[in-house]
Amino acid sequence: MSQVQPRLYLLTPLVDDVDAFRPALEQACSGGQVVAVLLRLAPADERTLISRVKALAPSVQRFGAAAIVADPASGVDLVTIATRGGADGAHASTPERLHDLCQRLKDGRNVGAGGLAMKHDAMVAGELGVDYVMFGERQPDGSVPPFDLVEERAAWWAEIFQTPCVVVAPNLATVPALARTGADFIALGDWLWTHEGGPAAAVEAALRSVSAAASHVSA
Repeated sequence: MSQVQPRLYLLTPLVDDVDAFRPALEQACSGGQVVAVLLRLAPADERTLISRVKALAPSVQRFGAAAIVADPASGVDLVTIATRGGADGAHASTPERLHDLCQRLKDGRNVGAGGLAMKHDAMVAGELGVDYVMFGERQPDGSVPPFDLVEERAAWWAEIFQTPCVVVAPNLATVPALARTGADFIALGDWLWTHEGGPAAAVEAALRSVSAAASHVSA
């Protein structure tokens, strides 16, 4: 059985110093194989967050990837931050925020849904018309969902639903298994930025793993 090879979606660490982080971000995106980057910003006031998005989004977009702003969870207006910052979309981590984005972000920007603890939550998000659902992201308390649960959830979604699915790889070794779930996108998180060879090398390694997994499935 053949399937479409998943593409890469990057998750930044919590960014405070945009000037210090920008070189690593551009290295990661430089290979041209990244389709989106979730900009995770350290808590700050709305004006500061808009400035950070304005500074980082072009470093993503110049390589043909979409810049998506994560919910900073600090009481600020995510729609304003995404639109005024020039991002390509926003990512919600709570049902309340997701409903707000779906109601207000109707200018062609993408809406992503995370924080989906239950299958029902993902189904509700899909019914709202989101552009993707994400499984496996780090929780607000710093914990990560069990890998076998994330793998099962991604395979379940990919088999039944049309809305694209993003699944987060907790490390490089898990990329092949996630690539075989049928997910549309594999997200690379914290380990990407601490890879001994640098972020570009980490992306290349992930791409090799995805290609190998896809070839094995197609064989």
